Amino acid sequence: MKWSIHQLSKYRQSGMPIDAFVQLDEVKDRNQDIREISPVHVKGLCTFGASQMTCQLTLTATLTLPCARTWEDVEYPVELDTVEVFSWIDAEKRVDEDGDIHWVDGDVIDLQPVLEELILLEVPMQVFQENTDGQMQGGKSWSYLTEEDVARQQQEDEPKLDPRLAALAKYFDQTDE
Repeated sequence: MKWSIHQLSKYRQSGMPIDAFVQLDEVKDRNQDIREISPVHVKGLCTFGASQMTCQLTLTATLTLPCARTWEDVEYPVELDTVEVFSWIDAEKRVDEDGDIHWVDGDVIDLQPVLEELILLEVPMQVFQENTDGQMQGGKSWSYLTEEDVARQQQEDEPKLDPRLAALAKYFDQTDE
C-alpha cells in the first residue's frame, strides 16, 4: 500500500476510504513464532491536511502460533483499531515529542511497514490451545499439574517426616538421666 503525495491530493476534500486485503508475509521472518498469517483486512479512512495524512484504521487478521504446551498450531485472531499520522514537512521543522508521527522522506507514503509493526505488537508471549488431546501429562522426572490438582494433593498428603531427620526427632523423646 504505497501512495504518492501528489496522487493523494485528489482526496483532500472528502478523504480516502481504505478497504483492502494486504499480505504481510514478512512478519514471519521478523518473528519466528508466527507460522502463518492470513491476509490482513485493512479498513478505514484517511484524511488530509496541508502537510500530513491521518488514517483511522481497523486491522483484522488471523495468526497461526505454536501452543506453549504441545507445540501444535493455534489460530489467534487479531483485531485492532489504530490512528496513524504521516507527515511530510521539511526536516528542519520536524518536532515530535511523543513519537506518534511517521515522517515521510521523499514523495511516497508506504503503509506496509507500519502495518507490519502493528501486527508484531499484537503477538502474545504464549498461547494455549484449549481441549487438546495431545496435552502433556508428564515426563521422566516431571509432571504437569493444574492449580486444582496441586491444592487437592496438599489436602490429601500428610506432612511426611524426612528420614534423614528421624534420629533428630528421637532426641527430644529421650529423658535426661
